[in-house]
Parts: sequence; structure tokens; C-alpha cells
Amino acid sequence: MTNNRIKFPSYMEKIQSPEQAANIIKHRDVLGVSGFTKAGDSKSVLPKVAERARHENLKVTVLSGASLGYDTDADLAKHGALYKRMPFQADPTLRNSINNHEVLYVDQHLGQTADMLQSLDNFNIDVAIIEAASITEEGYIIPTTSVGNSPIFAEKASKIIIEINTTFPVNMGGIHDIKLLGKQPNREIIPVTQSDTRIGDPFIQVDPRKVAAIVFTEVPDCPAVISAPDEKTTAISNHILQFLEQEVDAGRLSETLLPLQAGIGKTANAILSGFAHSRFKNLTMYSEVLQDSTFELIDSGKLLFASASSITVTESCSKRIFEHFDTYKDKLLLRPQNISNSAEVIRRLGVIGINTAIEFDIYGNVNSTHITGTHMMNGIGGSGDFARNGYLSIFACPSISKEGRISHIVPMVSHTDHTEHDVDILVTEQGLADIRGLAPVERAKVIIENCVHPSYKGQLLEYFEEAYQQGGHTPHILDKALSWHSQFKAHGTMKTSEMVAH
Repeated sequence: MTNNRIKFPSYMEKIQSPEQAANIIKHRDVLGVSGFTKAGDSKSVLPKVAERARHENLKVTVLSGASLGYDTDADLAKHGALYKRMPFQADPTLRNSINNHEVLYVDQHLGQTADMLQSLDNFNIDVAIIEAASITEEGYIIPTTSVGNSPIFAEKASKIIIEINTTFPVNMGGIHDIKLLGKQPNREIIPVTQSDTRIGDPFIQVDPRKVAAIVFTEVPDCPAVISAPDEKTTAISNHILQFLEQEVDAGRLSETLLPLQAGIGKTANAILSGFAHSRFKNLTMYSEVLQDSTFELIDSGKLLFASASSITVTESCSKRIFEHFDTYKDKLLLRPQNISNSAEVIRRLGVIGINTAIEFDIYGNVNSTHITGTHMMNGIGGSGDFARNGYLSIFACPSISKEGRISHIVPMVSHTDHTEHDVDILVTEQGLADIRGLAPVERAKVIIENCVHPSYKGQLLEYFEEAYQQGGHTPHILDKALSWHSQFKAHGTMKTSEMVAH
């Protein structure tokens, strides 16, 4: 088994236990770890780092591609091992530590982390921990189910720990397309002209002299948990499909559309699943994450090719993929996230970006990160990379939640991640608002008419009409603009007392 996975002989003497490898890490080290939305992350060494922090003074800064799987982030936070975390997370325990000021958190566009590391000479990576399916004859890493920021971590790190995960097929080589971009300015053009363009190597180049330890692990990726489409998410999907059909009928798109991108989670997965029963055909994806719906579309014959930075799927979908890996292998590419999320490439390809919102306001501004403006949920992820640069920027969310106590369309968002300038389409289960080419007061009327739940429509119209009377290009009543959020904090509902009584 070892010879099958390690084809670089001098690495054999570096094989260690996870405990031994974790001891390489020192207090205040900056770690660059593989992993992107639970896929391809450290499953042996990082948990041992958390264990060490229970008994000794050990605080580290952890950079990853995106969220880590299992309870890794939770244990690091719970045991006080984290000083700072970036650029994305999705763990409830870590989220509480961030909002309680116990852990510093840098929420960052996922396409920009590598650029930051290249431009800041004083931001060094002490130890990179990278999961691998195998090692090449040159000592290079063939990753597993994600690439993320691993190439830049390997480049910048003083030491590298490689975790070889034997649950993945040894023949994973070939689905990765890895290129380390040059430092800005005067960077070379990224020559990706369609989703299946290959521009790099099938491995991550590393300096073998920096490899401090090789660890074997046999833990599969933490499976995604995705709820089946429900009435709301199905309605949202149908509104988007109907809109795209209208774009085809108007001659602005063909039935092959343009490359699709979708965020992760229940709503995004349901939206993509809807394409399986649509009139669209010969589709492609240029995204960050490939979910169950991606493979559903491949199986249906609707999707020809998918490019992303990771594969994050449920346990049953993972089993299907890796039991029939040769069926999918020629239809997939996994890239570094500064290429999967590159503004240059997204704009060149004309990607249709579909992402989810926490809330949006009557003028088209979107909050995708903060609850009531102050408390971090997960992070902006890659939504901004695609919203700012795609051919179409679509944001979706339910119109209400918490049994109607929260409206997700408000007078003014409590935190702005995507301004009105970067948003084209807003959609809830109630309907879809196409706000392209509309002035603010036009947008407000279209959004209220099409997206707002009936139980809040009168309340929101009343706000807009009062604000409109006061004038302004973007009419607001400043002492009432965030009153819905204040109302919810004070009384557990965004409905006014008159509405509640009614």
C-alpha cells in the first residue's frame, strides 16, 4: 500500500504518526491547511493539534480554502487553539467563538487569499498540512477532493506535512489542473477560455526538502448534509428556470446557457437539480463546489463538464462517484480557488452565478454574512467573486422564516456584502425581480411586487412610500431603515404591532 501511494523513495523515512506530526507545530504558528467546504481537509493532524491545546498553551492561525469537515474547527475553537481563522468557516462552535471575540476572523473573498499571501511578504506560512491521494516520482502531491489554496500554502510554507488518505482511489490523478499564478503586478493572462480548458499540472509541486512528515489516514470526507428540495426551494428553482427560458426566447441566451456557478447548501442544490427536468441541454459549470446536483445532472446527460475547486457531496453520492470514478473522471476538473474564482476567467466565460442571501433590501443590496448586521454566520465565500464578474448575478432566499417572524426582504440590509451594483436578479418562492437597468425607485417597486411575502408587503410599501415623499435618489428614512431588525431583537418579530394584531 505504501509503495502504491508514495513513489518518491526518500519520503518513506518521513512517515510519522499524526501525534508526531502535530508536534512539529509550535505556539503562534501560521498554518495553511488543505480543505474546501469539508472536502480534502486534514483529518488526522489538525485534530491532534486541537488535542494538544487542551493540555498546553498552543494558539495558531489557521488558513484554509474554505470550511473544514467533521468537528475540526469546533475542537480547535473549543480547546482554545485558534488565534485567528480565515477566509471562511461554517461551524456553529467556531461561529460562537468568533462572535464572542474569542477568535479573530478574517472574512475574505475566496478568490483573493492567494493574492494576499503573495503580496504580503511578512505573512508567512509556517506549516502547510495538505491531504493527498498519492505522491509522484518527483515528490509532488496529487490532491484528493479539493485543491483550494493548497498550491500557495505549499509554495509559502517553511514546512509541509502531507496526509495521504487511502480512502480515495489511487487513480485520482488527472482530475486536477494546478497552476501557481505569478505575483502581481504584470501577472500573466490566465488562458482558460472554456470550462474544460487545462492550463496546469495534475499535481501540486513542492520542494521535497520542506516536507517534514508523511502521515497516513483512512477517514473519508465529512459528508455533506443536504435536505431534499421542499416547496420553497422548488418554487425558487422554477422561477429561475422560467426566467432563463425567457432569456433564451428573447435571443439573449441559447439552450446551452453559459457556464453555471452555484453556492453550496440546500437552496443552491435544489436550484441546480431543477435543471435536470428543464429544456436546457449540453450544460457546463465553472464553479467553486460540485454538489450532489452536479452529478445528478451529469447522470441525466444534461451536464457535459464541471470545473470547480472541490467536490462536496453526501455519503451516498460519494459512494456512487468513487465506485464508478472512471465514468466521471473525464468530466471534472479541480483547480486552485484563485483560478476557479478568478475575476478574469469568470468575466471571460460569462458565468451565470446563483448564490444565496441572508436578506436583501428594496434597492437590491444583499447581506450574505451577518445576522442582524453584527453576528457572523459563515462568510462571504466566493459569492462576491461571481456576483461582481458574472454575466448574470442571481441571489435567492426564502421570503420569510421563523414562522413568519422574519422577512428576508427589508427596507435596508443590516450588513452589505453585495451592493445593488453587483446584483441582477433577486428571487424568493414568491417570485423573481429582474432589476437590470432599473433606477433605485424602480427596483423597489419590482422587488416589493415580486419577492415580498404577502404578510409583509403592505408594511414594506408603507415604508417605501413614506421614504419616497422625503426625496432622494435612494429614498430612506434613516431612523426607520433598520427598525425591522430592532423590532425583531426587541420583540422576536419584524412585524409591527398593527400587523401582529391583524
